[in-house]
Amino acid sequence: MTDFPSHDLETAPALSRPLLENSQKAFGRLPGLHKVMAESPQVLEGYQVLHKLFTETAFDADEMTVVWQSINVEHECHYCVPAHTGIAKSMKVSDDISDALRNETVLPSAKLEALRTFTLQMLRSRGRVTQAQMQAFFDAGYGHRAVLDIVLGLSQKVMSNYINHVAETPLDEPVKPFAWQRSGTPLVA
Repeated sequence: MTDFPSHDLETAPALSRPLLENSQKAFGRLPGLHKVMAESPQVLEGYQVLHKLFTETAFDADEMTVVWQSINVEHECHYCVPAHTGIAKSMKVSDDISDALRNETVLPSAKLEALRTFTLQMLRSRGRVTQAQMQAFFDAGYGHRAVLDIVLGLSQKVMSNYINHVAETPLDEPVKPFAWQRSGTPLVA
């Protein structure tokens, strides 16, 4: 695998420096993913904008975590699953939810399980869900906006998961205790 540059505030392209400064302010450090993305200022900016927008959707912290982690686990992202475990803790998401997502076991509520199921259906079918799948999602209490917001979350996670795969981004020190590897067979959605 080709070594991808991992930039800091001194080595980053000029257009990436203010974006890395934003990351530094938001996280108190420079996440490894952002350091890799800094090679392309447009990628880093796009990712930061998508992240901000996804956090402004109608989803609460539990639901955002379900969307993010369902995608991270499905993509087997060695970096994002631990990172979002740490993010979930900072957002006060229960360990029951995080553990169920990481271990691909049943979530503590039917509504959250419906969100995971539909997110995986959207991902696996590349957006070509059936009417029955869409109706089941609506019957669980979600609407059209949630469908669109899942697409936003998918867009963000495809960027980070794929970049972490090709760059083999090392885990950041604070999330090393949450290191993850898929242990079983993927959930059927």
